[in-house]
Amino acid sequence: MISSAVYGIEALLEGIAAALSGFGYKVWMSHNGSIPVHPKKSNFANCLEAVKRCDLFLGIITGRYGSGQTAGELSITHREILAAIQQDKLRWFLAHRDIITARLVLRQFRAESGRWHRGFRLAENPVLDDLRIIDMYETAIRQELELGHRTGNWAQSFVHSDDALNFVQEQFGDIGRIKEILREDGE
Repeated sequence: MISSAVYGIEALLEGIAAALSGFGYKVWMSHNGSIPVHPKKSNFANCLEAVKRCDLFLGIITGRYGSGQTAGELSITHREILAAIQQDKLRWFLAHRDIITARLVLRQFRAESGRWHRGFRLAENPVLDDLRIIDMYETAIRQELELGHRTGNWAQSFVHSDDALNFVQEQFGDIGRIKEILREDGE
């Protein structure tokens, strides 16, 4: 399953889905309509069910947070990432370099608790549309755990589509390796 906000990266998503399909994977992704949909469930419920049923999870974190059911709620992408971690799915992440840089620059506006300083608001900008993107990234890298206890936390930085596609090629191109990982994991 590919999980991400869609707007602005449609070509990247299509390229990744095409590459994975070319390697022999059945790709689930909301952008291309390939997630199995139960017509009596909400979009959110269908996406979370796809996380539950998928064998492999690829999360892509960019400067767009994505859709929530109502204002202030976590986006579906954020919920999918949380579900994949909670369910201990085999998972990989791609994170745009701008997110990693923004996290470092904005660190000064966070309290020790990890919360944003009272009254801090992100001005509209072309890099990051919501501060929760940084939270989503930190969830993906398992920031809450001591470094020695983190697993499934690799978040590959990318700038260009070619960088992301190279990561996908290297991680998923050898389907025999992935099958071996699935066997080891008891899938």
